[in-house]
Amino acid sequence: MDIENIRQRVLSGRYVISFTHTEKLCRRKITLETIEQGIQRKEIIEDYPNDPRGPSCLVLGMTQEGRPIHEVCGTIENDQILVITAYEPNLDEWERGWRTRKKGGER
Repeated sequence: MDIENIRQRVLSGRYVISFTHTEKLCRRKITLETIEQGIQRKEIIEDYPNDPRGPSCLVLGMTQEGRPIHEVCGTIENDQILVITAYEPNLDEWERGWRTRKKGGER
């Protein structure tokens, strides 16, 4: 997966949210607008080519307000992006800058 491909698909509306995580996103106050808003400032920070759900990656995005958002993205049929989950990273697990897990951090 590459970030430009993810960016183009999300901006053109070719993405879906994993049904199992829609309630979690609501509780985390992560809206579709939040996911779309930071798409211009996203980068892949971890790649999971052997994920049992299919190849995926962890993407770091920033909202216009500077709120960091991590999204796990994969692909599904019809060449759409699947947003598997999204969350706001915290400093207990992530180094400042939100790109590097602290030692002992689990995926």
